[in-house]
Amino acid sequence: MTVAVVIPVYNGGAAFEQCIASVLAANPAPDEIIVVDDGSTDKSCEIARREGIRLIHTGRQQGPAVARNLGVQSAKSDWIFFIDADVTITPKTVDILKSKIANDQTIDALIGSYDNSPGAPNLLSQYKNLLHHYTHQQSSAEGFTFWGACGAIRRNVFLEQGGFDESYLLPSIEDIELGYRLNAANYKIAVYHDLQVKHLKRWDSASLLRTDVFQRAIPWSKLLLKYGQMKNSLNLSHWCRARVAVSGLIVLFATLGIVWPGMLWVATGLMVTLLILDFPVLNWFRRERGLLFALRIIPWHWFSHFYSGVAFAVVLADQQLMKLNGKILSDAPVSSVAVASPSLNPEGIERVS
Repeated sequence: MTVAVVIPVYNGGAAFEQCIASVLAANPAPDEIIVVDDGSTDKSCEIARREGIRLIHTGRQQGPAVARNLGVQSAKSDWIFFIDADVTITPKTVDILKSKIANDQTIDALIGSYDNSPGAPNLLSQYKNLLHHYTHQQSSAEGFTFWGACGAIRRNVFLEQGGFDESYLLPSIEDIELGYRLNAANYKIAVYHDLQVKHLKRWDSASLLRTDVFQRAIPWSKLLLKYGQMKNSLNLSHWCRARVAVSGLIVLFATLGIVWPGMLWVATGLMVTLLILDFPVLNWFRRERGLLFALRIIPWHWFSHFYSGVAFAVVLADQQLMKLNGKILSDAPVSSVAVASPSLNPEGIERVS
């Protein structure tokens, strides 16, 4: 089986240069390396050209979904291995990947994880990437979603499913959405814990909130409601849902405590409960980075539980409201519908049914 590495890039900078160097150092080398420039204004294209790598252009910034789809269309290999422009692979990554493909020919797609030594040293970068590593390492071998930062798929299956949804104009959950379609079509996705890449991205509070809330939590909530199911995998396990619920109750009772001080005791009890629920991951952080690190990330970890729950609640409420409005409009008399829809012209009122 031949493997093509497809890398979308938009102003990749120094991280992209490290990414390319790591792919070129792979032994054995991938059968194809394809870089898809998504309208970069830095030296990303020069880096690819300098190394003699096949370079494709989207023409303007259109998002990684479009870029990856173009890369697959250009590829000839049996399998496509997607990595992000801000990750590096090990010299043995391609060898590991090909071994997995050869050893289990029933799989149609597979994903790996970030390693436990992220590139950026600051607290949030270490926390986010280590949490990702922990979550994937704790998951079962059976996958229910796909992952574009370290994921491989049969080229024919990818094309049959229509590739990534190009309506995602920013890095979002286009890979997860593809995974849901693969799962619905009964394709086999595997999770391999020893297939790991290093993430070089530096997270700060602004990028974390922007990415996690608006580019992940909200669109993922919409996807969950669309498919009407939550597979018990990765960060959708029953325990994860329980932690999200408890974090919301802590905020509720702490707020009520402003008026009724007795509620603060309830909030305190819930905080102890959440510490118990989070003990496995916090203890893992302690082993990896020490007690002080584990204590410092608790507020961020609890905050992530909370905003994930809020995002889901907002999306759920919005969908219920839309259904309610749709029912009201469908049951309303013709004249009422016309008044509620200012875009209708007078002639159009008669055509409403």
